[in-house]
Amino acid sequence: MWIDIGINSTHAPLAATLPEVLTRARAAEVRGGLFTGTSLASAEAALAQASAAGQGFGATVGVHPHDAAGAPEDLDAQLRRLAAHPAACAIGETGLDFNRDYSPRPVQAQVFETQLALAEETGLPLFLHERDAAERFQACFAPFAGKVSGVLHCFTGDPAMLTWGLAQDLYFGVTGWVCDERRGEALREALLHIPEDRLLLETDAPFLVPRTLRPRPRHNEPAFLPVIAETVATLRGVSLASLAARCAENTLRLFGDRLRPAPEEKQAPEAR
Repeated sequence: MWIDIGINSTHAPLAATLPEVLTRARAAEVRGGLFTGTSLASAEAALAQASAAGQGFGATVGVHPHDAAGAPEDLDAQLRRLAAHPAACAIGETGLDFNRDYSPRPVQAQVFETQLALAEETGLPLFLHERDAAERFQACFAPFAGKVSGVLHCFTGDPAMLTWGLAQDLYFGVTGWVCDERRGEALREALLHIPEDRLLLETDAPFLVPRTLRPRPRHNEPAFLPVIAETVATLRGVSLASLAARCAENTLRLFGDRLRPAPEEKQAPEAR
């Protein structure tokens, strides 16, 4: 049994066919997942999707650094409302992205700090994004160290961020990036140093299709999480069963019982 902690369910090609996507996921033993909110509108939609999907599925509520420029003045109040929803399992996706700079850097930092404070107040974990912004990211986080929990989503293996994240007791979300022996070399090395109780798995669907997947589809989806797991298990020298059990335990510890998959339905034996 697997739980995918990073599904961009409101993005097009997943949003229009989500019931079918989840049916394929369950057939692949991916029986729970976290839908990612990246703006107020997408967080609202992700909560509705998680409610429809039922037990085992939750959502993050937050504003991605790419969307920070569009955050309203009453962002804190609106996020509080969303965070009170029964399907809300985390604050985010939030953080800093100085690679694309779609939003001004000071605005990114302000919106990030608003969400850090909300995570401290609500006790919800953080779903964190950092790209080319480690120094400023860590400075924003510093006042909340020891007061919040969370995952470095889509971790790419930077050794300094690994050391820093471990010092903050954060978790690390590993994607199909680990399946790419060309670009994922740093992550493949870092994977050997992530403690087993801090490891989480995610597809980041519909992005980051695992390079080892054949035939190669146009888009990623939760059903492909076991492909990522196979590479992780091989690199770490553990069985798939032990990896699945450990990652499920870590996921539930961080995000709570909402992501605990519903018991499988038992079919009654056919009458003879």
